[in-house]
Amino acid sequence: MSTTKEIALLISRVLLGVILIAHGWDKFAITGLEGITGFFDSIGVPAASIAAPAVGAIELIGGIMILLGAFTRIVAIIVALVMLGAAVFAHISFGIFAANGGWELVGAIGAGMLAFAAVGAGAWSVDALLAKNKASHTTDRELVNA
Repeated sequence: MSTTKEIALLISRVLLGVILIAHGWDKFAITGLEGITGFFDSIGVPAASIAAPAVGAIELIGGIMILLGAFTRIVAIIVALVMLGAAVFAHISFGIFAANGGWELVGAIGAGMLAFAAVGAGAWSVDALLAKNKASHTTDRELVNA
């Protein structure tokens, strides 16, 4: 992959990771789970008392993992599904613009996650280090067994 693509993937991971971390942190430390649970309940999210901490954890931990490029494809699919839920339950009825409560932010995050699910985290990521380490150990085993 070209350096330009690697830079683009890294910058995208950092930006989207930070956004997710901020939203997850808000659910735990700023608005709080009680407030988020009440909001989720008011908009009809099923099992709001379970969904609120689950969504907060997915955003916070998922954001960290996306930022680092760790288990990116799996995490990206999970986050994309959470963004779809956010769009359906909280945002789609307000149109597109986030300033009006619309779906543009969750749509953009979801689109970014779909791209990461398709192409992975790139060469400058934990995923790439793990793949390189696995390949190295495979080669070592092949030499020992030869």
